[in-house]
Amino acid sequence: MLNYKSVNIITIIVLLVFLFTSYFYKLPLWSLLILVFIWLLITAAGSFFITWNYHLKSLHSNKQIKENRIAITFDDGPHPEFTPKVLELLKKYNAKATFFCIGKHIEAYPNVFSDIIKQGHTVGNHTYTHANNFGFFKTKEVIDELQKTNAIVKNIVGFTMQLYRPAFGVTNPRIKKAIKHTELQSIGWNIRSLDTTSRTSKTVFNRVTKDLSRGDVILLHDTSLKTITVLERLLLFLQKQNMESVTIDSLFNIKAYA
Repeated sequence: MLNYKSVNIITIIVLLVFLFTSYFYKLPLWSLLILVFIWLLITAAGSFFITWNYHLKSLHSNKQIKENRIAITFDDGPHPEFTPKVLELLKKYNAKATFFCIGKHIEAYPNVFSDIIKQGHTVGNHTYTHANNFGFFKTKEVIDELQKTNAIVKNIVGFTMQLYRPAFGVTNPRIKKAIKHTELQSIGWNIRSLDTTSRTSKTVFNRVTKDLSRGDVILLHDTSLKTITVLERLLLFLQKQNMESVTIDSLFNIKAYA
């Protein structure tokens, strides 16, 4: 599979061949520009599509699992209005989920955050600010965001989170270095609901359930009424399919906390 290292090696080899050939033959400059464009296109796509594992390895699904289980994950909380509604539904249907929380929201709503854990769900690091330009942060800035969020959580509940969900699903070499430094495990998804777009709840629900199978990881956001509507329909669907929603650490048999 293509990754940052292999693409760079191939690009350098092709570039060397181009330079060597151009020594004997006059080659058009546009051919070199095409090579650069292809490299930029692949690297940009690899940075935005977390399932490629282009810059770093994330866990997206566990198709080796024998049980009929999936993992529902929520990003961008805790939210004072919608996270409690999510928790109510999960409790009603005896389901577990994983919440990747933003540090500044944990600070603002520590009681809501604590309720997530008290009800048996797993929490993970989703940066401190979730800034729109997070993909352009320097390595130290990324490290500071992750460490600050983990420090807030440790102060509230006494443990250190080990799971990380990249903001916007964006990865790059700087984020890879930060993850290595902080010893966090990156968690992706293989079913993106797109519940934060203008799509209707029906469209989102159909997108999530169309090819749902054991071992899948679903991305939702506990930040809107639309997601609440989708979640209840999803939990009913899982019940009918005899499918169980479990936490990420349970699905992959990994540690969530230190």
